[in-house]
Amino acid sequence: MSDLVKALPVALKERILASHQSWLVTGAAGFIGSNLVEALLGLGQHVVGLDNFATGYQRNLDEVEQIVGAQAWSRFHFITGDIRNIEDCRKACAGVQHVLHQAALGSVPRSIEDPLAIHDTNCSGSLNMLVAARDARIKSFTYAASSSTYGDHPGLPKVEDQIGNLLSPYAVTKYANELYASVFARCYGFNTIGLRYFNVFGPRQDPDGAYAAVIPKWIASLIRGESVFIYGDGETSRDFCYVSNVVQANLLAATTESPMAVNQVYNIAVGDRTTLNELYSQLQTNLLPYYAHLQDAQPVYCGFRAGDVRHSLADISKATANLGFTPTQNIGQGLALAMPWYMKPRAQCRHQDDGPSRQKLDPGNGNGRILSG
Repeated sequence: MSDLVKALPVALKERILASHQSWLVTGAAGFIGSNLVEALLGLGQHVVGLDNFATGYQRNLDEVEQIVGAQAWSRFHFITGDIRNIEDCRKACAGVQHVLHQAALGSVPRSIEDPLAIHDTNCSGSLNMLVAARDARIKSFTYAASSSTYGDHPGLPKVEDQIGNLLSPYAVTKYANELYASVFARCYGFNTIGLRYFNVFGPRQDPDGAYAAVIPKWIASLIRGESVFIYGDGETSRDFCYVSNVVQANLLAATTESPMAVNQVYNIAVGDRTTLNELYSQLQTNLLPYYAHLQDAQPVYCGFRAGDVRHSLADISKATANLGFTPTQNIGQGLALAMPWYMKPRAQCRHQDDGPSRQKLDPGNGNGRILSG
């Protein structure tokens, strides 16, 4: 049993192990998507994966296959497809009971540079998935929402029903997903659950590209002896959430039997805040025993970045009450678990290609993804 499965609550594992159902994971070759595939296969489920390899990687699926073993891997069916194509969505939904929709084109800076691409994938693509899942009479539809929806609302911690002015096209698209989900409940009686992720990190998170997430990008830069750039004064704070917590939330949402739990959005985080200065210090401390050149390393400070939220901290009480969500790793515990993966040579090389199955449809975007969760 993989560490990812071991970290899940016992009751949740038993509930899923007792059933043999089919699940669709969109963005299956991406960071979060591949972790969901790993957990589901480890729990005896049949899994369909959908990805167009725009920013997902075949190596992520190869790693999952190695972890779960041949027998479990035989229960995985992969479809090369794009959520922007309704027929691909219909094909992927056929015969499936649960959908975990992770596919999106991410990154706030990316969305400011190319709002049309963000809208096309996150809005039109997600609407395609809702339509396909509705028509296939899917039992549960759980989708990745975002903490960017809170915009400039000053309140801390962030509470689901209190949002401010949105600060980026990316935030607009993720909020539009929530609105569409709500309308589908009213118009079609189709139930969904949205999960507002807060700064997820963990194994298989790509460190490269202009829009790579901060933790893998900084780790890679520190190991390579490159400068680490901090936007602003370093006192910007985030609620960093280890990926196993996100896996738990998805499985809880998909399998809930509570009528009160559906057609809701939930904060998925730890409920703790870490500044970028504190994060840099933690990463340096974790890496120093292995990389002596980091002894005197210092970050480089530059201007604040457009569209960024100053502080982010989640109130997770709603997810705890309605779904039974209980984070099992804080940032320190998560970094300890993820660091060996981040230090592997393959996680540090600058990937120019990913083998013959890698389709370079959207180069240069490490954190954002078209069909990679």
